[in-house]
Formats: sequence, structure tokens, C-alpha cells
Amino acid sequence: QMQLEESGGGAAQVGGSLRLSCAPSGYTYQRYCITWFRQVSGKEREGVAGIYCGTGSTYYADSVKGRFTVDQDLATKTLYLHLNSLTAEDTGMYYCAGDLGLSVEDCELSPTNYNFWGKGTQVTVSS
Repeated sequence: QMQLEESGGGAAQVGGSLRLSCAPSGYTYQRYCITWFRQVSGKEREGVAGIYCGTGSTYYADSVKGRFTVDQDLATKTLYLHLNSLTAEDTGMYYCAGDLGLSVEDCELSPTNYNFWGKGTQVTVSS
């Protein structure tokens, strides 16, 4: 069974930056989607950005395009989420999720499409 471990969360100021890491392990297949989600208490989990590991293709929610970037270290398989130009709306618990996919087109930003989840890492953005 696939396992995911997030790290790198913390406090940042508006306009600042953070880098989150997602370390996958225990997976059998190489074609999978790894996607970052975030959630604030009282709100639904929101897709942020991710990568299809079979091709390296990336995808982003409209709310973070131009500000966030995802990439993967091919040696360690670690997925990184670079959060730039942070706003207070970026505050939340960030989760790394993964599941199988035939192509990047299968990597939807919907939490219902993912069966494997990390425990999350908190990001707090303050003025």
C-alpha cells in the first residue's frame, strides 16, 4: 500500500514563501498521480497542485497558478510544492495524496479520486 509523508509546513508572512515535501513509499506501480490538497476547518478539502509521475506533467488549481510550483526529485521520488507570494487564504492543513492513473488527465483535483493520504502539514500565513 502506498504511503505518503508530508513535511516543511510552518509559519510564513503574507508575500513570503515555503517549500513543502511529500515522500512516497510502499507503492508498487510507477504510473500514479500525487496531488497536494489543503483544508481549513469548516471548509471542504481543496485541490492545489500535483504531478503525474509517469510523465512529469503538472497541474494546478486556478487559485495558485503563477504562485505555486510542483516538481519531483527523481532520485528520492520526493514531491515538492513551492508556495510563493503567500496570502492569508493559503493558510490550511496541506495533505499529499496519491493514486494510480493512466495519464495526467486522470489526475483530478478532487479528493474523492485518491485513496492514499499523508497525515498533513500545517501552513499558517500571517500579516
